[in-house]
Amino acid sequence: MKKAEREKLLAEKLVRMKRFEDKLRESGTEYIGGIDEVGRGPLAGPVVAACVVLPADFDVLGVDDSKKLTDKKRRELDVLIREKALAYGYGMRDNVEIDRINILNATKEAMKDAISEADDMLALKHGKRIEHVLIDAVRLDGIPAEETPIVKGDQNSVSIAAASIIAKVKRDDMMIRYSEEYPGYAFESNKGYGTKAHYEGIRARGITPIHRKSFLKGIV
Repeated sequence: MKKAEREKLLAEKLVRMKRFEDKLRESGTEYIGGIDEVGRGPLAGPVVAACVVLPADFDVLGVDDSKKLTDKKRRELDVLIREKALAYGYGMRDNVEIDRINILNATKEAMKDAISEADDMLALKHGKRIEHVLIDAVRLDGIPAEETPIVKGDQNSVSIAAASIIAKVKRDDMMIRYSEEYPGYAFESNKGYGTKAHYEGIRARGITPIHRKSFLKGIV
């Protein structure tokens, strides 16, 4: 496929992925946060959430569900998203908190922190507050904005997809750093997921301080 043809397809996809945001703007809602998380399934490491508020004229091509992108592409888009965004924020809950309150509640708390951080940035930079949030198939209580959960949101909303990308890059970098602190588990490649190399590391070395004990019942 020629470059021009590919860019045309990506531009058409961007239009489709803006439809939730465009509908909200048509009703007068301007400041929309897209929220997603990364790291619900791994055996080790934190769950990381991100919230991104994009401008109406956001025009970066290729934004998609982070799982569909290469590491190189995610990192290129991560820079562009953060440069173009009106605001963004992160939230995190570590393995200890995941074990204490369970992964779903930890994810929700991380999402709330991400919204709060993005909201503060939006207020500081633009004097505005987030009016509505689009979330990847989760409902949150106690947030100061209307919300719309979207099934497969990271494939259908550009704001949620953007959040999935910056959250993924943030968490991947954390797990790469952990791989240096805790060698032998291949965290640099598996990012804490249960790969063969990871299980071999657990059998040979035991668990680390970043392992989720509630995810390892019956394994160790």
